Amino acid sequence: MEVSLTVNGVARPCTVEPRVTLLDALRERLGLTGTKKGCDRGECGACTVLVDGRRIKSCLTLAVMQQGKEITTVEGLARGDRLHPVQAAFVREDGLQCGFCTPGQIMSAVALIGEGHTRSDDEIREWMSGNLCRCSCYPNIVAAVREAAKEMS
Repeated sequence: MEVSLTVNGVARPCTVEPRVTLLDALRERLGLTGTKKGCDRGECGACTVLVDGRRIKSCLTLAVMQQGKEITTVEGLARGDRLHPVQAAFVREDGLQCGFCTPGQIMSAVALIGEGHTRSDDEIREWMSGNLCRCSCYPNIVAAVREAAKEMS
């Protein structure tokens, strides 16, 4: 099927089979490899992207279902050389180690801040619980989200 996916503000045509996930379309058809393939079952959150401002696990949705929607990947957050406040906070707070989960963590954090779930560290942990970090950088991730939320408010 020919589909047009609006990714990071740009309409991107691509050809996909109806069964191709959004994750695979982003990585393999459009060359946007920032979104990571972790478990491919929706358990780890490495594939988190925003669709119409809401976070989703892109391994659990089909690309053809996302036509007409605004998809934002980690590549679409920075403005030129200026990092998004969440990206900058992850760097400052050392919220990453191996970096594999980081794009999904960042995308989830952007949504979480927009949703207003930053009243406490416990609330941040709860709303970030769908994103796993194999390196156990959780304290630093929470600190980064807290810092970015303050900066963005």
